[in-house]
Amino acid sequence: MRVLGAVLLFAGGACAATPETKGCTPSFPFHENWLGADAAYSIPISQARVVWIFGDTLYGKERIVNGNNPRMVRNSIGISTCDVTRGWNIEYVIRRNAAGEIRDFFEARDKGQWYWALDGFFYQDALWVTLLRVRDKAVEGSAALAFETCGTDLAKVTNLAAPPQQWKVEIYPLVPDGAKAYPSATAVVDGDYAYIFANYEIAPRPMLLTRIPLQGLSAPKENLQYLAKDGSWKSGFVPSNAQPVMTPGASEMSVRYHPELKKWVAVMIGPTFPSDEIRFRTAPELAGPWSEGQTIYRIPDMQKGAPHYDRDTFCYAAKEHPEFELPGKLLFTYVCNTFAVPKLATNPTIYFPKTVIVPMPAGK
Repeated sequence: MRVLGAVLLFAGGACAATPETKGCTPSFPFHENWLGADAAYSIPISQARVVWIFGDTLYGKERIVNGNNPRMVRNSIGISTCDVTRGWNIEYVIRRNAAGEIRDFFEARDKGQWYWALDGFFYQDALWVTLLRVRDKAVEGSAALAFETCGTDLAKVTNLAAPPQQWKVEIYPLVPDGAKAYPSATAVVDGDYAYIFANYEIAPRPMLLTRIPLQGLSAPKENLQYLAKDGSWKSGFVPSNAQPVMTPGASEMSVRYHPELKKWVAVMIGPTFPSDEIRFRTAPELAGPWSEGQTIYRIPDMQKGAPHYDRDTFCYAAKEHPEFELPGKLLFTYVCNTFAVPKLATNPTIYFPKTVIVPMPAGK
């Protein structure tokens, strides 16, 4: 459990929404042994199919927590479709190996580490997903916060025409442990580059901007670039020399381009943790300048006196899903978790993505 988008490309052009999915309202019922998860990034891979990336995923016939250890895999995926006859439908996919044993969809190579799969993009018949490497860390207080980040990798997923259990996953190293800033928070393709934001884990926790040339994705670490303090793009990634492009940042968020606003839009929790605010910020360019933003939603789960209120509940993982939006509307999801981990087994009103639709704010 942790506190912590995507552009579809066709023939080199960006497509922020697809006719088959616009107007659908995503929902995440418990079925197919899927009993809740966080993250919930969405990545269109065709005109009709959207891949959802989930973090720590509860599974089985019922939620089970042994002490402070939920029964879960560290990541899973979903594939959603929507049409006039069937409406919204999502197929959850929890990976199984050849022996039928349940596994993380994206498996870490190093023992004692795991991946939180986050944002990504689709390019030339492949799905690319950022993978934040994580390990246990002893902390005072809630077991929900007993972790630390230790690097980031990039997954290439192919064979997408086959059933998802047969999808092929290749993992490429990106940024090693010790950087304190790991490109993963949100990803977007613009022009000839895939841009990936990184939350710098040093106060005031700004967002840094990296990019990989699309033609260099076969060796992402070797072709990684970062926006430096002098405004130039430099090879590699040196967070101490990088230009903050948004302050404060978030370890999970979305950045999407809105042609009707002629601006990039960021949706995120903030500005502090824990927070009941979902924020809306805009910029003319990915590198900014980003507006201070405005609060567009107060999360009811965290309001005293609200139904199902619990003082241990905290919420996070706010991000937009423009492929489902109708004109004049903003659609986003968030997830609520609990500082008291055993409550995951007894509180079915938390720990799954919740969808909100609001009028599109003015770009400021």
